[in-house]
Amino acid sequence: MEEKRHHKRLKLDVSIQLERLTEDGTTTYDYTQVVVTDVSRGGIGFQSDEPLEVGGYYNTRIQIWTKEVIDAVIEIVRKQKMEDGTDKYGATFIGMSDTDAIKIDIYQVFREA
Repeated sequence: MEEKRHHKRLKLDVSIQLERLTEDGTTTYDYTQVVVTDVSRGGIGFQSDEPLEVGGYYNTRIQIWTKEVIDAVIEIVRKQKMEDGTDKYGATFIGMSDTDAIKIDIYQVFREA
């Protein structure tokens, strides 16, 4: 399979909440808890028991390893059914401050040192 990622993904112990956005700006879901499998400056991989829409946009609140919270908007670009019945998703960050993106970069530097 051809690698399409632009940034190296890291295994992190983070938690995330998702809130569905619609075209008129309203939310259609309460926060949904998911299990993060990896994260990079450009996107995030996670598993969820709740079905989420590929192409859908979600507000996220990501609590990173330092216990800080990063607010970002993601677009789900991939969905894969897992053997345990959950779905694995791949999403790209389409709205994240440069300051928050740098926090992910800094963690990557420390992991590789």
